Amino acid sequence: MAHPRPVALKSDLKTALQRALEQTLANLNAAHADTREAATHEEAKPENDKDTRALEQSYLARGQAARIAALQSGLAAVATMSIAPTRVARAGALITTEDDEGQVARWFLAPDGGGLRLPGEVLVVTPVSPVGAALSGRSAGDELELALRGRRRTLSVTAVE
Repeated sequence: MAHPRPVALKSDLKTALQRALEQTLANLNAAHADTREAATHEEAKPENDKDTRALEQSYLARGQAARIAALQSGLAAVATMSIAPTRVARAGALITTEDDEGQVARWFLAPDGGGLRLPGEVLVVTPVSPVGAALSGRSAGDELELALRGRRRTLSVTAVE
């Protein structure tokens, strides 16, 4: 069995997740401001009826605004997420699994930030992701099967905190 690396406290994981999401939000806000400016800049004015630069910039700005709103909502959900001890995997739970090859993994189930890696090699998963959905509601001792990195694997839940 592979020995897991030390894991940060759940409060540290939540703080790290919030900081990462806040940084992403700051980057998105800056990109959105640049896109809005580009869409309204004098050089973006159409030169003819086939020139769609300004229109394309406005579509991009609209998409960025939607992503910003979604991220703000996700950040608010993370901020209010309970990290109280739990025996059943839910938002705020730290889940430890071991696969059929002895590889140990740690997952932090959160409303947003899926795919982020936090201190202690903890991977954030959301309840709507395949792994997050499979882990939700599980307890220590449960087994589940899912595809990870293109391979079918059996995971044993060894701990839920």
